[in-house]
Amino acid sequence: MKIMKFGGTSVGKPERMHQVAELITKDAESKIVVLSALSGTTNALVSIGESMAAGDRDNAKQQIEKLEAHYQAFIRELLKTDAALNKAKHIVAEHFEFLTIILKISFSEALSKDILAQGELLSTKLFSVYLEEKGIDHALLPALEFMSIDIHDEPQVAAIKAKLLPILDQHKNKKIFITQGYICRNVRGEVDNLKRGGSDYTASLVAAAVNASVCEIWTDIDGMHNNDPRVVKKTLPIEQLSFEEAAELAYFGAKILHPTCIWPAQQQRVPVKLLNTMQPEAGGTVITQEAGSVGVKAVAAKDGIIAINIKSSRMLLAYGFLRKIFEVFEKYRTPIDMITTSEVAVSVTIDSGTHLKAIVKELEPFGTIEVEDNHTIISVVGNEIAQTQNVLSKLFEALTPVPVRMVSYGGSKHNVSLLLPSSYKTQTLQLLNKGLFGLE
Repeated sequence: MKIMKFGGTSVGKPERMHQVAELITKDAESKIVVLSALSGTTNALVSIGESMAAGDRDNAKQQIEKLEAHYQAFIRELLKTDAALNKAKHIVAEHFEFLTIILKISFSEALSKDILAQGELLSTKLFSVYLEEKGIDHALLPALEFMSIDIHDEPQVAAIKAKLLPILDQHKNKKIFITQGYICRNVRGEVDNLKRGGSDYTASLVAAAVNASVCEIWTDIDGMHNNDPRVVKKTLPIEQLSFEEAAELAYFGAKILHPTCIWPAQQQRVPVKLLNTMQPEAGGTVITQEAGSVGVKAVAAKDGIIAINIKSSRMLLAYGFLRKIFEVFEKYRTPIDMITTSEVAVSVTIDSGTHLKAIVKELEPFGTIEVEDNHTIISVVGNEIAQTQNVLSKLFEALTPVPVRMVSYGGSKHNVSLLLPSSYKTQTLQLLNKGLFGLE
């Protein structure tokens, strides 16, 4: 059995949903198809929730009506027969009736999660109607019956497997299963989600749970490239990455893959393929245990980075000093991306300022605290970079004009990370494209 995940742009137009149906019926292998919400839907639902939270019910109502009109137009192009169209109209009416009803309910965080779930529920149900119209045998698997997160908001493969396999056993005669990405239930049984990009996570978790032959992530890009095509003129597709390399690239800014997608597949050694719905014949990128080659493969950029510098001449060498600093970040559940130390200072970076004030206040007893925002981490990723000749000399030669703030090297054989002001991001990516890959 294989997993095929299609993102919002892959199902965002009726003709693309038609194409997805063709892709999932190209071979006879059993498959679970994971769908995101139609492109733009999640953003619209977030906006509706924000209007409700602000008490602006009139604006929320207008947004709901606009989104419903979009879906009514969508199904008219998606479906041909009156029977299928009437069924789809009923589905759309049901979900937008729910959104209209909640305008009269007091807004809450739990209600916000219910609102956000409507996108994936709609896309999968409408796709199921289309498959039914085309005579394609399948079963619709409600993700809310098997996708769950624990008390720490983390999904557990074992728990998902225990719920999913019995459901699949009920449909032994089926070869195609359709389910929702992103949405799940929390420990209280409430509707919840796997956060942004969570459909990738769903696909990887399901792949691990059923020990799939492959987990295919279909987007509108033909695999992962060596650089950001929005910033540099020429990029190269990457044929093969190891799980470790892919995890580094995803975490440090490569948009094609969600960072959490890697580890469930890696645990069960399920290959992950990044493919292009618009160019299905393209080879894409395969992610496996093996790296395939050595040397630099790609660079990625992660914006919104905050650097925190802690200067303390009397405490840095004291036993337990670093542990106490890390405990502050652990308390506020704020991950550290990079860390460097010297005799009198330690610098760390974080990618969220949600708890910044509280973190700084608790760090102040340890020394002088300096905070710098508007920074970017540029990550150079490959296999055995430390052992590859001239990589570091080429890297720093290329970056002569750039004021690099921090360097992280040696913690991983796959990564060299650089912190620099965000205003130098574009220049840095272009310089590295030329210096490391010989591309203008």
